This record gives sequence, C-alpha cells and structure tokens, in this order.
Amino acid sequence: MARRIESLSLAGPVGSLEALLEEPDDQHPRLAALLCHPHPLYGGTMYNKVVYRIARGLRRAGCVVLRFNFRGVGRSEGAHGYMAGEIEDARAALGYLRGRYPELPFALAGFSFGSRAIMQLGCELGGAEFLLAAGFATRMGPVEFLAECAVPKIFIHSTHDEFGPRLDFEPMYQKVAEPKQLIWIEAADHFFAGALEELEERVKEAAVARAHGLRTRDL
Repeated sequence: MARRIESLSLAGPVGSLEALLEEPDDQHPRLAALLCHPHPLYGGTMYNKVVYRIARGLRRAGCVVLRFNFRGVGRSEGAHGYMAGEIEDARAALGYLRGRYPELPFALAGFSFGSRAIMQLGCELGGAEFLLAAGFATRMGPVEFLAECAVPKIFIHSTHDEFGPRLDFEPMYQKVAEPKQLIWIEAADHFFAGALEELEERVKEAAVARAHGLRTRDL
C-alpha cells in the first residue's frame, strides 16, 4: 500500500498554515497524531531533523501524522505569537486533523518549544490517547499545569539536554500527574545528537504500547 503524502495549506487563526500530512507506509492508520516543531525564532520548522524522526517513528507505529509550520515560519502567515499564538495554531491544525479522520483516536507530539505547546493544549482539551514530549525544556516557563493533567504523558529526554538538564528535569517529572512515562536517551545534546535512530525507535515503541492500551516500563 503506497503511503499518502499531502502538502496542505490549513486555515489558521491569523492566516494559512503550511502543513504536511503523511499516512503510514504499510498499514491503514489507527491513530491521528499532530506534531509540533521547535522554537520559531531559533530556526525551528516542521522539517527539523528531530521532528522528522518523531514523525517517522509515529508513522511506523500506525499513525497518520500532521506536521505544520507555526505562524511566521516557512509559508505560514502571521508573526510569532509567543507561545499563546502557537498553541492556537496547534488547536486549528488539530481541528483539521480530527475532522479529516473523525473515526480515529488522536494524539499530540512535539519537540522542544513544540512539546510545550502540545502539553498545554493537550492537558486543556483532554481526550488524547497520549501526549508525547521530546526535549521538554524545563527553563521555558511554569509547569504547574502538569501536576493536574490526567492525559497520558510520555517524555523522551536526552541525558545531556542543555535546556532541560537532568538535575532540573527529574524533580520536575516527579511532580507530573499520572499516567506518565519517562524515557531517557543517551545523547550528546538537546537535539539528540548521535541518537536519532534510537529516538525514532523509542517513539515507535511508546506509541505502539499506548495504542494498545499498554504501558512500557519507565527507563
């Protein structure tokens, strides 16, 4: 079965949003996942190498994946919205995805800045199969909302993340509400240098486990 790939222009809160929709390579999709990219003001786009690997891991797990550029990035209209605006962009993109695949459960995933956006949106909305945050930066703002978020949360983190050092991340994670899962990956930096293949594999494994209603062991 050939994989469906579509370049899209979605209706966003302040103009069109450039997006890319990809279905799994060899199976019918069983879950619809929205994927958000890192910080727009520091070169983050939906084509970021970490985002690409997360998308591939999710597709291998049977997800149809919608990536998009936040406002002001690439061909997306508007200007940077200082997180509040980007959360609204993600809300609009998720609305499109759920309308396109109304029969499928949904999940949200993101890297760095994008992981913050999807955690805030996903905890507000509820109903997601899981929220997957790679490289969740501990120094980007308050995290108190995670202490009351009942949606299943998966954190995938580099052992040498300069924006979420282990000494900061571990005590933060202890305050995150269940259900939750933490996967450490031995990598050189925030961008999972030297460990992108492992990142993709761990994303696939975690998504498959959640899709089957299971929970893999915290690592």
